[in-house]
Amino acid sequence: MAITGIEIFKLLPKTNCGECGVPTCLAFAMSLAAGKTELSKCPYLSDEARKKLEEASTPPIRPVTIGKGENAKIIGGETVMFRHEKRFENAPAIALLMSDNMTEANIDKRIERFNNLVYERVGQTLRAEMVALKCQTGDEDKYKALINKVMQKCRASIMLICENPTLLEAVLPVCADVKPLIYALTKENFDRIAALAKQYSCPLAVKGENLDDIIELTTRLEQSGIKDIVIDSEVKDISSSLEDQVAIRRAALNHKMRSLGYPAIVMVNEMTDDPLQESLIAATFVAKYAGIIVLSDFSGETLFPLLVLRMNLFSDPQRPLATTEGIYEIGGPGENSPVLLTCNFSLTYFIVSGEIESSRIPGYLLVKDTEGLSVMTAWAAGKFGADTIASFAKKCGIADKVKHRKLIIPGYIAIESGALEEELPDWEIIIGPREGAHIPAYLKTWKA
Repeated sequence: MAITGIEIFKLLPKTNCGECGVPTCLAFAMSLAAGKTELSKCPYLSDEARKKLEEASTPPIRPVTIGKGENAKIIGGETVMFRHEKRFENAPAIALLMSDNMTEANIDKRIERFNNLVYERVGQTLRAEMVALKCQTGDEDKYKALINKVMQKCRASIMLICENPTLLEAVLPVCADVKPLIYALTKENFDRIAALAKQYSCPLAVKGENLDDIIELTTRLEQSGIKDIVIDSEVKDISSSLEDQVAIRRAALNHKMRSLGYPAIVMVNEMTDDPLQESLIAATFVAKYAGIIVLSDFSGETLFPLLVLRMNLFSDPQRPLATTEGIYEIGGPGENSPVLLTCNFSLTYFIVSGEIESSRIPGYLLVKDTEGLSVMTAWAAGKFGADTIASFAKKCGIADKVKHRKLIIPGYIAIESGALEEELPDWEIIIGPREGAHIPAYLKTWKA
């Protein structure tokens, strides 16, 4: 940010209306200074103040929204070079390529894969979000048919790969309402494509032979009032493209070059014909620093690792993934079912709950809030000791669900068993396995 929270506060209306999502104007100013909110959320800001603050409140890499409603995907918005400095903000969109010269059967199979390759991991839904629709035939009707089919059958934001302004002018009325990304504006088609992007309020990708070309194009677009821009340096080999991605991020963050302060697209589909190598190249650009990654195709074994890598890189390193505290019923437990205890670190929860489920023995899992810390870390930090566990066990209501009074605690906190028996005199404290993988065999010996 170019100015401090206090300086921002001086320009705010000071109504403390709360409509921005925080209770006071001072809190809003501090959030804006930290890059945690957007200037547009203040409904009572004067035009003069908005103009002064707009430049300061925009992240170095401008956030761009592609799509609308539940299919909207935000890219960009980045403020750091490296994740450990703060966090990465918006994960890159992974796009599946389809073209109007493909057979109907091929298109249908790709749509099916796109819709079905969805994964649940540590409480998050992992999937590709975008479909890149390429016009290769030059046939307006075929391109429209492809766009309509994808709009009807895919839960996805759309990217239109077409540099022909006449064709784009014909198809945009069909899909403009879903705010597709128009790809791409070049020196040759600048005036007509820019006019279409402005007319339909769609984000726009610019393509140049080098970064100097891109700077020229984005500067002209900014002057015409178009700011929702994605950039493509048109490099088709991994080493040069990686060099460009790093140069773009450095120029925007370190040198404050607004003309390069936009998310970038990488056409990985044009770099190799090998699906596994394509996935490997895509992984490189998940880390550095693509906003959109276009793949020629994908399968479960190539997509899933990319999605997990992306999730890991774009989680906040200062906020562990956590599950809500409470009682989780697994497999339809009854009054004689075992009661197990764990922490609310998401990965631990999903491992333990998965092992209970795989044992086929219904059970209750008590998930104690440890601020997202794992069992041993939480215990060492004093957040998973006998006093806090006992308080949780008494308040959570598990005593009303089971006849027995047996609580299975993780083997890693066996040292707390004695203190727990003192805190919970009516309960028998049982030391369970240290490793989640041993839970199924352990539960087969359970007796209420």
